[in-house]
Formats: sequence, structure tokens, C-alpha cells
Amino acid sequence: MKYFLFTFLILLPSLAFNQSILKGTGKVDFVSNAPLEVIKASSNELKGILDTANASFAFTIPMNSFLGFNSPLQQEHYNEHYLETNTFTSASFKGKIVESIDWGKIGKQSIRAKGKFTVHGVTLEKIIPVEIEISKTGVLAKANFTIILAEYNIKLPKIVFNKIAEAIQVTVQIDFK
Repeated sequence: MKYFLFTFLILLPSLAFNQSILKGTGKVDFVSNAPLEVIKASSNELKGILDTANASFAFTIPMNSFLGFNSPLQQEHYNEHYLETNTFTSASFKGKIVESIDWGKIGKQSIRAKGKFTVHGVTLEKIIPVEIEISKTGVLAKANFTIILAEYNIKLPKIVFNKIAEAIQVTVQIDFK
């Protein structure tokens, strides 16, 4: 969260004078599809910025904002034992769009976003395929990707091995205006 706020404050002066900076809000869903259980949760608290002039972006989401799960105890374990959301309060992605884009062209385009993804205090470089839809009012971006829990030092006890997947499917949708 601090990283996002720092990035936002750096870009804030250009927000007032530059139409190439778009603010975004959106949703993140995740699914753990394990042999004995499917766990789903989502959050509508995704916030981001997109700089079309530099094809760069940043977004963040509070990790304790996810709702759903199969029980309140499962949500408690997610927050306290696995994601440790009191310590690792947010996940973020900051990067650039790989392909060149004609921002004036209305319609859908498939692109790739390359950047630093941080979750659970671990930052790794990722390249994520993204479907964008440019309209007269903004840009809608949708992405699907996988997070391998072990890569982000998220440890699962052996007792839940068949109930929590080692690879989590993530869907992001953010609307930039």
C-alpha cells in the first residue's frame, strides 16, 4: 500500500494537468480448486492508475478486503495464518504495457503487462496477458493469471494439502476513467 501511495503521490501533479492519467477501480476474484474443496473469494476494493502516455500502470488491493470463502473460519485462517494480512496489508502490481497501443482506437485489444507483482511481502516479475477495451469514456482491463503460493512464501500446513490448491487462479477487472 505504501508503494502505491508513493507512486500515486509522484503522479498526482500530472493528474491535474494531464489527460493521459486515468484512475481506476475494480474487482479481484480468486479461486483455489483443490481435490477436496473449491474456495472462492473476491474484493471490490481494487484501485489503480494508468498513464496512457507512458503505457505504465499501478494498482493495489487491500488483502483483508476479500469476502466469500466457505466459512468464517476459512476467512479467518486466510487472513491470520496464510496471507497474514495484518503484516502484509496489500498486494500490488506496477509495470508497463509491452505492446504499443493506439489509445484512440475504440474496441478490444489483447496486450501483455510486464511488471512487479507483490503479495505477502514478496515481489516477482510477471508478464500477464490482458484484454483491454477502449471506449470514449475510458479503458476496461481484464486479466487472468495464476499465483503459485510457494513462490510468495505462503506456507500451507500439510493438514490442508487437499483443501487448498498450491496454484491460485486470479481474475482482475479494472475500469479506468
